[in-house]
Amino acid sequence: MILTRRAMIAYAASFAAVAPTAGLTQDAPSIHVLKDQNCGCCAAWIEILKEDGFTVTTERSFGTLLIRHKLENGIPQSMTSCHTGEIGGYMIEGHVPMADIHRLLSERPDAVGLAVPGMPYGSPGMGPEDEREAYDVFLIRKDGSTEIFSSYEAA
Repeated sequence: MILTRRAMIAYAASFAAVAPTAGLTQDAPSIHVLKDQNCGCCAAWIEILKEDGFTVTTERSFGTLLIRHKLENGIPQSMTSCHTGEIGGYMIEGHVPMADIHRLLSERPDAVGLAVPGMPYGSPGMGPEDEREAYDVFLIRKDGSTEIFSSYEAA
C-alpha cells in the first residue's frame, strides 16, 4: 500500500484529534467508598460518580465498623451520613455533589474532607434535583471544626 501525501495528512489530523483524550480513563479520579451493601441511595450516588468519570471501588461495611471508620478518620459524629468515600487524601461523607469533590481536589485545602450530613432529599443519589430541599456541604477541618463549603437552595 502506498501512502499519498493526502492520506498521511488525514492520518496525522485524526491522530492529533484523538491524542488529547487518549489518557483520560487512566487519569480519572479514583474514589474508594465504604457502604452498607443494602443501601440503595449509596448505590445511586456511586452511579453518579461513575457517570461523572470517577473510577469507583467499593467495600461493604456496616454498623459500628463503619461508624468507627468515620470517627477514626476525622469525621465528627454530627457530620455523618450513610456512606464514606476516600479520594486524594480526603474523606467524602454522604451525598456530596460531584462539583464539590472536583473543587476540593482542585483547591486542596488543609482539611479532612467534605460532608453532607444526613440524607437531604434531592442531593445526588437522594431523589430528583428539581425537587431538592436546601442543604449545605461542609468542609471538615483537621481540628474537627466545620465551615460551609457550598450551599444548595431548595428547588
